[in-house]
Amino acid sequence: MTLSSEEKKSLSSFRLEKARRILEDARLLLENGRYESSVNRSYYAALSAAKGLLILFGSDPKTHDGVKTMVAQKLVRQGHLPAEYGKWFRALLFEREDADYADFVGLQRVDAEEAFSLAQSFVTKSSEVASEIMRQF
Repeated sequence: MTLSSEEKKSLSSFRLEKARRILEDARLLLENGRYESSVNRSYYAALSAAKGLLILFGSDPKTHDGVKTMVAQKLVRQGHLPAEYGKWFRALLFEREDADYADFVGLQRVDAEEAFSLAQSFVTKSSEVASEIMRQF
């Protein structure tokens, strides 16, 4: 499916706003000591932000690994995001997998705080880059 520029902008804006809402959920969970759930929501905030940015480049991966790959290829390698953002996205993915699936892995407040901080930076930068790109459409 091919989207028009206006459709890409609309979908991007929706996904980035969703990322901000999910990030707020992560903050509330963190404040209430729900560290595994906070890490989960931090990752999903970054995922939604990544998808919101990627759609502007005509890329709409359907899997977590697909998004991870496209963040590296379309956003980092092409210079839209600094390299550390690709590393942060991968770290959030792996931390979320541990939080959701690993047995006997207890995440601490510091883990959730770090995940939240990375996700917050990722969402903020993705929103800034998206705004810049949308002005060029």
